[in-house]
Amino acid sequence: MLMTKDAVMAHRRRRFHAYLDVAIVVLVLVVSNLIAHFTTVWLSIATVPAAAIILLALTRRRGLGWAELGLSPRQWKTGSLYALGAVALVLTVVAIGALLPITRPFFMADRYATISAALVASMIVIPLQTVIPEELAFRGVLQGTLGRIYGARGVFAAGSLLFGLWHIASSMGLTSGNAGLSNFLGGGVVGQVIGIAAAVVATAAAGLVFTWLRQRSGSLIAPIALHWSLNGIGALAAALVWHVSTN
Repeated sequence: MLMTKDAVMAHRRRRFHAYLDVAIVVLVLVVSNLIAHFTTVWLSIATVPAAAIILLALTRRRGLGWAELGLSPRQWKTGSLYALGAVALVLTVVAIGALLPITRPFFMADRYATISAALVASMIVIPLQTVIPEELAFRGVLQGTLGRIYGARGVFAAGSLLFGLWHIASSMGLTSGNAGLSNFLGGGVVGQVIGIAAAVVATAAAGLVFTWLRQRSGSLIAPIALHWSLNGIGALAAALVWHVSTN
């Protein structure tokens, strides 16, 4: 069936606005990432959560529905079931990694050298400053806007790549603050570059899994749970490893 001229024009306008929405989301993410990592401490704390809220408000005004954002109550049950499975899997893997002598040094991150610091990080800082804002921004807003332009493959590829690139700034001191990584990669410039590249690849791969969980469950609950368990349980495991190693 041939489209009328008006229908063609309306379709083109919708496509243009969809691409514009994606561009705005990416721009806000880039600016917030730079502000969070290269300005003051207080801005580093507040910027990403604020950006996620702003993006949510903007895209809601642009017509994205709660289901497109992964926030529909209809998917809470399914999302919760996938979340439980994801947390159980990560808990098992982290426990094995912390117990094996060959992998234990990779858990020795300086910032989690005490149990109190790990508890604060895993229960407050990680969920409120990192996990929930990032999942809302990437698997919620960005995935919802990308879904209006691309098919599943495009959403997976673009969303995961951008999520990997998002972690460049945060991984600049990765090798210097982790005993296992610094011993494995070295502490110089080359080691730092390799560490950043590895972090981008690893987080892009994680983004693929987060996106799959979001698509499969229809809810942000599942990727939020997996994202938190990777960071939060990892922080607690790091503190336990430090505690055992120094006592």
